[in-house]
Amino acid sequence: MRSIVVAGAAGRMGKRLVDLVNAQAGAKVVGALEFSEHPLLGKDAGEVAGIGCLEVPLVGSFNELAGCGAEVMIDFTAPQATLANLEWAVAEQVAMVIGTTGMSVDEREKLAEAARKIPLVFAPNMSVGVNVLFKVVAEVAAILGDDFDVEILEAHHRLKKDAPSGTAVHLGEIVAEALGRDYQTDAVFTRQGFTGERTQREIGMQTLRAGDIVGEHMVMFGGMGERLEIIHRAHSRDNFAAGAVRAAMWLAGREPGLYDMQDVLGLMAS
Repeated sequence: MRSIVVAGAAGRMGKRLVDLVNAQAGAKVVGALEFSEHPLLGKDAGEVAGIGCLEVPLVGSFNELAGCGAEVMIDFTAPQATLANLEWAVAEQVAMVIGTTGMSVDEREKLAEAARKIPLVFAPNMSVGVNVLFKVVAEVAAILGDDFDVEILEAHHRLKKDAPSGTAVHLGEIVAEALGRDYQTDAVFTRQGFTGERTQREIGMQTLRAGDIVGEHMVMFGGMGERLEIIHRAHSRDNFAAGAVRAAMWLAGREPGLYDMQDVLGLMAS
């Protein structure tokens, strides 16, 4: 039985995670963490998630997780909260599955440091379909090369706080690596006014925010006389939550290291 703590357990993703961990054979929710002033602290995490009593209260401090026997924490929160949770996980030797987006280069380096001490899955998107997209985009970019311009467009709900999405950023990084470019210098986020001709090295990054869009990502390869578009559309957050639960089941008992969903899904080999 895998013992799992859900961070941000009263949020939209957290509630889905509580539900799906509870429904997963061989898994159990043993802890539910929220920020220290959350109005639902003390309520049962199962009841907050709408699935009935689990006898697991929402807690606002790490001390209240003592003795829960956690093997893995799943975290879809915010960068600052994730790093605080990571310190606890390292101290307690608890594996982590992190789906938090909007992390800086320095914050990612902290994840890599922690992964020397605990097993850690970090992925900008836990969806199986998106991770197939990552693999396909790398292969297509390498085949088409510099003869095709690359534009990445992502759309999400109006409440999303970071832009571009972590998934879009990772797509940009994948394209940059496949084409021998530097994402940090070659990504272009804004075009306005007299911009001049598009350069060959540009990786266009376009962001849309509207309504309740769960998540859409499109990579366009534009050549002279033709273009290729690869699109993934998410219709439910359950795609991400289910992938995270799958990652947690895979991660428990692994050696320390920084893994991603390509490892979990066995997509690393060409």
